[in-house]
Amino acid sequence: MSKTGESVKDIRQKCIQALLNRNWITKQDEPELFEYIRAQYQELRDWFGEYCGFALLLNRQFAKLEKAPGQAQTWMGFESFSEPRDYALFTYCLWYLEGKNEMDQFLLTDMVEEIREYLAGQDVFLDWTLYTHRLSMARALKQLKALGVLVAVDGDESDWARSGHEHNVLYESSYLARYVLRRFPRDLTTYDSIAAFEAGTYPDTPEGQLKKRRHHVYRRLLQEPVVYDWQWNEDERYYVRTQRHTILENLANFAGLEGQRYREGLLFYYPETSGEMYLFPTGRGVSDIALLLAGELRRMLARDEGNIHIEEGGRIGLTLAELEGIILRLKEKYKMLWSLQHRQARSRELAEEVLAHLEEWGLAGREDDGQVWIYAALGRWNGDYDVYGGDE
Repeated sequence: MSKTGESVKDIRQKCIQALLNRNWITKQDEPELFEYIRAQYQELRDWFGEYCGFALLLNRQFAKLEKAPGQAQTWMGFESFSEPRDYALFTYCLWYLEGKNEMDQFLLTDMVEEIREYLAGQDVFLDWTLYTHRLSMARALKQLKALGVLVAVDGDESDWARSGHEHNVLYESSYLARYVLRRFPRDLTTYDSIAAFEAGTYPDTPEGQLKKRRHHVYRRLLQEPVVYDWQWNEDERYYVRTQRHTILENLANFAGLEGQRYREGLLFYYPETSGEMYLFPTGRGVSDIALLLAGELRRMLARDEGNIHIEEGGRIGLTLAELEGIILRLKEKYKMLWSLQHRQARSRELAEEVLAHLEEWGLAGREDDGQVWIYAALGRWNGDYDVYGGDE
């Protein structure tokens, strides 16, 4: 037992959830959690290495799990970034910081000029007189500050983004700058696609391919809200079905994830809320509407209404217009309990927002021709307002 009365298993799960959901855990900011990870380092390292292929780094200052997605998703990027240039400048800021020692101080203007000159030598041209270029750099710098890689001693990059050289910022470098980017098993220039990153480097032997399949499955189950049977390839689907008892036991004992086999796949959830994770349903109003939609679809299926039915994989097919109509009915019934933004939103805007939210959580998808699919996992919810006194 720990000083707080937690069991070793509880502490291990806390460590795993923190390592999965944070960039790193520093001794300075989280001394107790850091000590827990250090005490269980070997077990944590072996488990992540065996089942996920993740490396666990530990030194005197911090612990970091070097994560990689089983399959890249659009929501896995930085939420504050809005275009590819933001990511490129984020990376070149890290390149610049490679030449700095911990606690070194430097000016923003010196940094951006050195990056501009280096990129010009690579036939990539930045123009800091352009507001869009400065804004991308400001977003990259803000993200580096949020990660603790940069410390602004004086000034703010937002002022520089607005007016250019009329403002400056004095920064201080952190030791964390060298650990932001994960290590790769081979030279980055040898990768030619995102799929090549996801595939990793494994021996072309039965044992190597088994390890590749296991790592890919566990990565997706740990890092994505839901993975359906139809989203696995044939080998992975066979592995998930034949190894389900081991998978369920492993993720329950080590990660605190409770799982169950359903017709549509092996689904997992966290039985208790935790500050480490962003869980569905969220605290946003759009999650409330998504739960109401789930309940309404259940009722429509029970009444055989609207010509909707469950198709292969437990999915429900709708047109965007049909989804819009269902949400409009919900709005008419419940709008007094909704936020002002959602009460005033046009029906098409509201449908697009709800659909985007469901897509982000793996609960819906859409085809290029406009076909909307409501996935089976949403049917595990049935939302309603307890305080609402209207008729069902």
